[in-house]
Amino acid sequence: MYSAHNETFEEFNDRFVKFFEGVEDQFEAQRGLNNAFAHDLVPSPEVIESALKAARRVNDFSLAVRIFEGLKFKTENDNQYKQYLEVLKPLREELGVPLKEEIYSS
Repeated sequence: MYSAHNETFEEFNDRFVKFFEGVEDQFEAQRGLNNAFAHDLVPSPEVIESALKAARRVNDFSLAVRIFEGLKFKTENDNQYKQYLEVLKPLREELGVPLKEEIYSS
């Protein structure tokens, strides 16, 4: 757990970025995402980028969409969520990951 090990935010980020860089299957990617979002903090954009790349690498489109759902839930307000979306927009467009709101807007 985050607080049990006295892990800094930077150590947390490094641990999850490295984890997602080594992901080789869907189960591992999903488990890592559940673990990252289980902590009482919002993962950094670097962690989210690494998770998105892992989802693409294991060809798990639904996981990529769910990453943004989890991010929306974890952020404190809409402004913070929009800031994440702005930072992640180039990668999201490169990978072709729509937001749930875009999928179900019609």
